[in-house]
Amino acid sequence: MPIKNTGFSLIELMIVVAIIGILAMFAIPSYQTYTQRARFAEVIAAADIYKTAVALALQQGTPTTELTTNARGIPPEPKSTRNLATLKVENGIITATATDLALSATYILKPNLDGTSWSISGTCIKNGFCNA
Repeated sequence: MPIKNTGFSLIELMIVVAIIGILAMFAIPSYQTYTQRARFAEVIAAADIYKTAVALALQQGTPTTELTTNARGIPPEPKSTRNLATLKVENGIITATATDLALSATYILKPNLDGTSWSISGTCIKNGFCNA
């Protein structure tokens, strides 16, 4: 009675390894972009607190020239974190900068006169981290 061999041949294993390599080639860059966007989300979340404070001050009639960090109800500058390098408010304009982990992208928010709508600018748009 002959013994029946079961298993995979070397060619079959090499094909599977090649397919996994091709899939990884596409997945790794997408994952890196995803992690950078997730890191930048902390910068956006930190700026939202200041966005609310500036909007409230504008709705109360405070001129934009008086809207700076740590004045008129606007919180002081936060301490830098792993993803947030700096965040400041000058003349009602919020500027947040990410650390190197999120490509040092900037997120700039400029309010309209009554604080109900905001224009977004900065390098975060080019990098795809925030929406304009």
